[in-house]
Parts: sequence; C-alpha cells; structure tokens
Amino acid sequence: MAESEFLRITDLHSFYGESHILHGVDLTVNRGEVVTLLGRNGAGRTTTLKSIMGLVGRRTGSIMINGVESVNLPPHKIARLGIGYCPEERGIFASLNCEENLLLPPEVASGGMSIEEIYQMFPNLEERRLSPGTRLSGGEQQMLSVARILRTGATLLLLDEISEGLAPVIVSALSRAIHLLREKGLTIVMVEQNFRFAAPLADRLYVMEHGRIVEGFTAPELEAKMDLLHEYLGV
Repeated sequence: MAESEFLRITDLHSFYGESHILHGVDLTVNRGEVVTLLGRNGAGRTTTLKSIMGLVGRRTGSIMINGVESVNLPPHKIARLGIGYCPEERGIFASLNCEENLLLPPEVASGGMSIEEIYQMFPNLEERRLSPGTRLSGGEQQMLSVARILRTGATLLLLDEISEGLAPVIVSALSRAIHLLREKGLTIVMVEQNFRFAAPLADRLYVMEHGRIVEGFTAPELEAKMDLLHEYLGV
C-alpha cells in the first residue's frame, strides 16, 4: 500500500440479490483527500459507498481500508476501521431531541470531535439542541446527520448527497464544514448530484456510468474536462 493511501478498491463487483450493480470498480482515495463520485442516477455511486460499508448483498474484489482487506468483513467491523457513513435518508430518531441524536452513535476510534467542537462547526444545532428530531428543518437534519459521525472518531467519511434539496445558506454551511474537516486531516468520499457544490471541494473526481468508473481526474484538470462532463452528466 502506498504511504498516503487510505482506501483502495480493486475490481469491485456488487450485487443485490441477482442484480449485478457494480462491474469492476477501481479507485483510490489518499489520506486527507476529498474525492467526489459523479454520475447520473443509477450509475452505481451510492452502491459504491454501501459496498465500502458492507451494506450490499454480496461483494467480490478487494476493498483495502488503511491496509486492511475488508471485503469479507461485516459492517460493524468495517465501521471500527474508522469509517463514518452518512446515508441519503439521514436516519434521525424522531423520539430523541437534537443533542440525544448527536450522542447516540458509539465511538469507533479515539479522537472524535467533542459536542462543543461540533456546535462551533454547526451553530444551528446548538440553538436547536433540545428540539425533537421531527421539529428540525431538512437542513438541520442534514447537519445533524453529518455531525453525528464526527463524534465517533471516524477518519474516513462517506457522504451521500448531503446537499440534496437544501437551501443555499445550508449548502454553504456544509461546504464550510467540509473545508474544516479536510483541514483537520479527515478523508472524505462524497456522492453528489450538485456539481457546483461538489466541484470546488474535491481534490479528485471520478465519473461513474453503468456501475463502472469511466473517468478520473484531479481538481486542476477539471476545467479541461468540462466538455466530457457535459457529455456524461449534462452539467
């Protein structure tokens, strides 16, 4: 494993029952990088995140996390390798208030952010800390969903469509949070439909189509790739 590599996926095939979704995905994510997976709906981006977490029916190939082969590990053991997953559906507990939701996840590693640090990053959550989960706006729920995994000590964050359907002011707050997390040395893999949100944050970008990576490039190459992205994504 290269010194800076945190995640290396090689020839990954993933299945839900008889449905073959990923067809030989290869990608690497270096320590401290923000990597964005781009693609149309159904391209296999969310399945890639779920496959890293072991949340699909069957996986073949290799998923090396921090030097550990994880393709045959159950999800709870994968989480303990320092992985935090923020799914598109958020999973906020309606019967708990904001702070109780925040305190719920167990530690997977030492070094997680304190409640105070999280409230500095997301002041809205401190204001709403005693509000029931159901009373939070969509944007506040999304902030809570991201904040919750920061307490766990996870050092690789998998973020699925965190900007979807949110007001611009919330999207800006999430963008600032990701910049701060990168400065803290966290590694982030994002699935995003919102190109304008994702592109300025990413160190590297991969384009997926039909369950495969069809293109990969770095942020400085982005401008030269815009015609290609328009072809794949319509951006």
